[in-house]
Amino acid sequence: MRGERKTLFLLLGLFLLILAQPARANIIDDIKAKILDRTQSIQQLDAEIKQFTTQLQTTQQKAQTLQGEIKTIDTTRTQLAGNIKDTEGKITATSQTISSLATQIGSQEAIIAKHKVSLGESLRAIHELDNSGLLEAVLSKEDLSGLLNETAALSELNANIDNNINQLRGLITDLGQKKSTQEQAKASLAAAKSKLADQKALADAAKKAKDDLLKITKNQESNYQKLLADRLAKKQAVEAEISQFESELKVVIDPNSLPASGSGILKWPLDKIIITQYFGLTSFATQNPQVYNGKGHNGVDFGTPVGTPVKAALSGTVTGSGNTDLTCVGASYGKWILIKHENGLSTLYAHLSLIKVTAGQTVTTGDIIGYSGNTGYSTGPHLHFTVFATPGVEITQLKSKVASCGVYTLPVASQSSYLNPLSYL
Repeated sequence: MRGERKTLFLLLGLFLLILAQPARANIIDDIKAKILDRTQSIQQLDAEIKQFTTQLQTTQQKAQTLQGEIKTIDTTRTQLAGNIKDTEGKITATSQTISSLATQIGSQEAIIAKHKVSLGESLRAIHELDNSGLLEAVLSKEDLSGLLNETAALSELNANIDNNINQLRGLITDLGQKKSTQEQAKASLAAAKSKLADQKALADAAKKAKDDLLKITKNQESNYQKLLADRLAKKQAVEAEISQFESELKVVIDPNSLPASGSGILKWPLDKIIITQYFGLTSFATQNPQVYNGKGHNGVDFGTPVGTPVKAALSGTVTGSGNTDLTCVGASYGKWILIKHENGLSTLYAHLSLIKVTAGQTVTTGDIIGYSGNTGYSTGPHLHFTVFATPGVEITQLKSKVASCGVYTLPVASQSSYLNPLSYL
């Protein structure tokens, strides 16, 4: 019996030794140092990207010339390159965070496993002692004081085991939290990798846009101005065709089917809001009636660099998306998305550089649905945002009579279905 108790104390000592074991601190400290270094690099890149964005906005304010357009594209590519490098840095930092967590989790799981073995041995030894019986314990002792001393030690051991069990429970809880943090980091990593792929696609598109522009214009300003004039002529002709079609749509909109106007019904589709043109008969629409066929601007324009994430203004279902440049370059919306919402409204996002959703997909308020761009008829990178009364808008195919334009697919609506976005934002 004395030997059993010695074994029990040895197990306790081993148990307490395990608790004091360091969890591969040197490896974790090294990873944390790398994460700190990467974080500082990311902060520097963020500052550079902000500078490029300011430069791009300044460039867009200049008159449209070939060199101005090329400079805009080059600045866009520089900004996208910075975004790519920034995202790659964040991917590396997140991977290092995951590695650090994995090391901590592995070490903690090993400690917990040893705790469980040690506790199991200790509890079995106590159980065996308890089963030996009080009379046997008394008869095996030469004096009562020895028995009392060992009984007191056993009582202390029981208290220590209870304490260690509580510590073990704490370790298990902490392990669960670390695993949850690791899962979040992995989700963040997946999102960053997806964003990186998008930015590389945008950078490739910007390069192609410059190559195509130089090929068409042969780097001649006169050719560029002819290109702009041709696009404006196509824009006017296409808008006239659309206007004629929309004027034939006789849809009566019940005002009661629409939400009462008020701020916050729709969320802003961009994180940073710079309104470059308002809804309706704006000064630009009045001074250039040929652009909108004399009917005013049917949405709101937000100035923003190419590649800015565009977000759903409200939860809903993607009615459809398309690219008018596939059949009539530079004449209409370019890449667009239409979303139907449950409150009787539908929202249109146009001149995008990249579309991230498909018809029938359900989106939630704030989801990234695409990236801003300069496709379609656009005098500079921006997001065109239109709000419709849902019953009056539909996606249709129109066969254009304009030379070099074929059948284009886009949303059309009765004139009474166009609503002022600022009544709901």
